[in-house]
Amino acid sequence: MAKPDDRSDNAEKLQEMLQDTEENIRESQAYIAANADEIPAEERANIEAKNQRRTESIEGYRSEIKDEANQSR
Repeated sequence: MAKPDDRSDNAEKLQEMLQDTEENIRESQAYIAANADEIPAEERANIEAKNQRRTESIEGYRSEIKDEANQSR
């Protein structure tokens, strides 16, 4: 028998993922700032590209959180 679809904590999980992603952005920015003279240009570009993807993910998380909030009403 299939498990019932329990979505009661989806918004909470999405919020945690959003916060973790924001923290990853801050940590990588701090890494770049602390090691700017030692980081090769390619590595810096890779980190910045990853942060751009993280920012896009955050936008998606916010949209999903909003959807979850609307569904629970």
